[in-house]
Parts: sequence; C-alpha cells; structure tokens
Amino acid sequence: MKSPLEHVEVRTSSAGVPVVVRRNGHEWVIGAEPVRWFERTQWWKYSLRMPKGQGRVDVQVWQVQARLGRNPRSDLVTMELERESGDGAWWVRQGVT
Repeated sequence: MKSPLEHVEVRTSSAGVPVVVRRNGHEWVIGAEPVRWFERTQWWKYSLRMPKGQGRVDVQVWQVQARLGRNPRSDLVTMELERESGDGAWWVRQGVT
C-alpha cells in the first residue's frame, strides 16, 4: 500500500538538489536554496510490515520554494518533498493544492 502523498516528478542538479518540480502538468521552478533533512519513516502507517530489503528507516525530505513556470515575478510557494530511498520516487507532503 502506498502512502497518501501525491506523486510528482522532480528534476535535480548533478548534485541531487531539486531544481524543477512537475506537478499536475505544471512546472514549478525552484527559486530559493532548498533545505534538506532526514526523518524516521512511519512505514507502519502505510503497510502491515516493513518493505522487504529496506533496512533503512530514514526518509529524505526537501523543503523547496518554487514559482510557477519561469516567470520571475510569480510568487514563491513552499513545498515539502519526500524522496523514497528504494526507487527514488518523489512525493509532495504539503504545499500548494
């Protein structure tokens, strides 16, 4: 069972830092330096058992500020992105709707 987070596509720099978030057919361009931290995964909320082969219990979280498209006058919106360690999928935790 997957978490209730919304799946998004994220383009990263060569260093792995998010630079563009593609969500609902729109591109959000990162407009400020992202902040990264790690949290404990609450896998028990979404599955009956820890996923096989996943000995790691931390999840990577990025807080980004992005603007819609490449318009420099567009307001910045804050989003929290979660990156899965297994397949590298990205999910929006909170932010724009």
